[in-house]
Amino acid sequence: MIYKDLFEVIGGTPLLRLAALSRASGSEVYAKLEGQNPTGSVKDRAATYILESALRLGLIDHSTLVIESTSGNFGVALANACRHYGIQCICICDANVTPMHRFLIEKLGADVEVISETDEAGGYLNSRLQRVRELLDRYPRSFWTNQYANRNNWMAHFLGTGREIFEQAEGRVDYLFSAVSSGGTIMGCARYLKEKLPDVRVIAADVEGSVIFGSAPKARFIPGVGSSRVPEILDRTLVDDVVHVSEQESVRECHRLVKEEGILVGGSAGTVCAAIRAYFQRPERQGRGAVVAAVFADRGDRYFQTLYDRSWVSAHYPDLEAEFWANSVEARTEGAVS
Repeated sequence: MIYKDLFEVIGGTPLLRLAALSRASGSEVYAKLEGQNPTGSVKDRAATYILESALRLGLIDHSTLVIESTSGNFGVALANACRHYGIQCICICDANVTPMHRFLIEKLGADVEVISETDEAGGYLNSRLQRVRELLDRYPRSFWTNQYANRNNWMAHFLGTGREIFEQAEGRVDYLFSAVSSGGTIMGCARYLKEKLPDVRVIAADVEGSVIFGSAPKARFIPGVGSSRVPEILDRTLVDDVVHVSEQESVRECHRLVKEEGILVGGSAGTVCAAIRAYFQRPERQGRGAVVAAVFADRGDRYFQTLYDRSWVSAHYPDLEAEFWANSVEARTEGAVS
């Protein structure tokens, strides 16, 4: 099949069985590989749907300046959508943005501002949002896509991601695991699956230091998972359980996925895998044999300088250096010389 433009390729991502994680959890775990979207993440769905909806409703035109706060992936997807429609875009990122995310946003034609001041919750989101409001005041012909409060964020996943999971799993899903940041993916998928499967249980995977589900705030370094504030589109009644994991566990799972499954993913997918392991370690869950759908939000190539870089990992999670690199050729050579 030949597609007329890149946006026809959004969605239709594969649902892949994870053999090692299925064995470890006693469940059948299937990963929705959203990194297969055109700009490499689940955010292609929401950014494009939000922008196209605003165009249809006449909220924006080619003279509008589109502004958004983003940890990376939404900015890349939005920059690409704005490029396609000839609309100017500014993305407000923060100090945790990866060099590759920033490069991609700028290469696709958008401007990037990086916020370095943390907010009262120890993150950057509220500081980024303050800058968004300043720009909205400065530029009268501007539009904030506002992924945290825009219902079209979750609607994109209701119409796409959730429906695809249901159809690909042939209507059998016992659990949905998804990381939470803006809340769009988990809300859209939860609404669709609960409409079709009333008994499905939706499990939110969050990191320690994120305040979304009431945990104490602290500094976080992995973009794309967790938040310094509760997103407006989050409906807590659609979430059946929450599993908090450490960022160290998230990084460990990313490296484990490469080794055991041959999949290179971003940090939020590592958080999801850690949450699945923790959840099914509970005695009442062991041996259940449930069907688990797990959303893997992006691919890992944009994290080569962070999650998969020895220096970065050692600086942030020193306990992992020996675990990851003890058997490397370099380490074995050093041992032989000494």
